Amino acid sequence: MMDNTNDDEKYMRMALREAQKAFEEKEIPIGCVIVKDGVVIGRGHNQIEMLKDATAHAEILSIGTASGKLENWRLEGVTLYVTLEPCPMCAGAILNSRISRVVYGSPDTRFGGCGTTIDVISNNALKREVEVVGGVLADECLGLLKAFFQRMRLEKGDSGAKS
Repeated sequence: MMDNTNDDEKYMRMALREAQKAFEEKEIPIGCVIVKDGVVIGRGHNQIEMLKDATAHAEILSIGTASGKLENWRLEGVTLYVTLEPCPMCAGAILNSRISRVVYGSPDTRFGGCGTTIDVISNNALKREVEVVGGVLADECLGLLKAFFQRMRLEKGDSGAKS
């Protein structure tokens, strides 16, 4: 297997830039990019609040963009980079769209669908093999999430104390 460390960090930084957009829009800061043969074919960030859609996760939006770009729902040979371990819904979409590789930043101890809480990907009923790599730039990914939730708590708790 090839060492993809440099590429993984490069594309995770792009996913972090997407997550920063979500942060600025007061969405949970999760970002995603999808890459095929060194070209970004999909990108997105959480837009659940803006679209008022529980399925508007970064991964789902990115999969839709990538499928449109390739004019094919089968995303074989692509790598999905996301700042937080995909939830079970997104892990199911990854399997259904036939994504070959998933690289995530921070594990999700509450809803992680790639092995941390539940494992939708390994030994799946669809018999699809998906390589999963976790922990790429995990501290940066988790740091953005922590900063977001800290900001939200401050805005809720100290609404009258702002200067």
